Amino acid sequence: MFDAGSLIRAHIRDLDAYEPIRPFEVLAEQLGRAPETIIKLDANENPYGPPDAVQAALAELEYPHIYPDPQCTALRQALAAHTGVPVDNLLAGAGADELIDLTMRLLLEPGDAILNCPPTFGMYQFDAGVNGARVVSVPRRADFSLDVEAVEAAVASESPKLLFLANPNNPDGSLTSRATLERLLALPLLFILDEAYIEFAEAGCSCLAMVAGSENLIVLRTFSKWAGLAGLRVGYSAFPTSLMAQLWKIKQPYNVSVSAQAAACAALKEIAVLDDIGAKLIAERERLATALETLPYLQPYPSQANFILCRVVKRSAHGVKDALAEDGILVRYFDKPGLRDHIRISVGRPEHTDRLMAALERLV
Repeated sequence: MFDAGSLIRAHIRDLDAYEPIRPFEVLAEQLGRAPETIIKLDANENPYGPPDAVQAALAELEYPHIYPDPQCTALRQALAAHTGVPVDNLLAGAGADELIDLTMRLLLEPGDAILNCPPTFGMYQFDAGVNGARVVSVPRRADFSLDVEAVEAAVASESPKLLFLANPNNPDGSLTSRATLERLLALPLLFILDEAYIEFAEAGCSCLAMVAGSENLIVLRTFSKWAGLAGLRVGYSAFPTSLMAQLWKIKQPYNVSVSAQAAACAALKEIAVLDDIGAKLIAERERLATALETLPYLQPYPSQANFILCRVVKRSAHGVKDALAEDGILVRYFDKPGLRDHIRISVGRPEHTDRLMAALERLV
């Protein structure tokens, strides 16, 4: 009998599946709660959602029955105006996740290596596995800072093609200094800098403007966090000029939907609104951090993102997560190397913080 499974590539067969957050509606049903009563602080989404103009643009779509512009022309022009990056260096994708995979498919042969610095965003290791690449891991220090000397040693001994770095890092929110970034840029590899949370970090720390003048820097961005478009899956990246023609060859032709392009273009016309929302989230992050420090069983880490990672001491982190879920509050639980007994709390609205803190104080 023919066995289709026998045709599966060996490295895929041995690959661990990515573990995403469970769907909101499924969790609501499991908890026996209406979705509108749940406070979702587990996936770093924007609790304010997109500007009203985005909702209007989606309601007024004229051509949903026509395939989208494969080059995302209007979106890339709007991004060029917003970022100052030349339009010819910009590529849009179905979230930054697609652009991570696209970069690997362009550059990696099976057996090639990427350098990863865990704990960090899981898609770098996941997509490397899908593409048959080796992952050279250089763990972060206990405070989540980079071990730059170990990175340099790994580059010398393993010759990875790509280095992935989230800045601010997910899941802890730490920010790598410009001096360290420039030191990494001097390494003989392609440096992919993931700035998914950069809008929540201190001003002037982005490297996006450096891409056009560099041959070994790629910067990833997303509309999922700051712009509140996580459900529409749209991101973008600035690439060196030498890669662009080849990227256009391998990109899926209709990868960003009509609705996602329209929403992103509308969002870019509402920068003042988005900046105001960002300022609210930063202020709420600081209020939440101060409040969390009063709890004897939580040790929050400093964050430059829209979330706060906490080490749980003297009790079960999983138990804290479950107790919050019973109260209708969802947070992310981690139990893996470098992240034993940790929870990550996304920054919500002030009323979300109030309800969260009341629930956490009941656990003291």
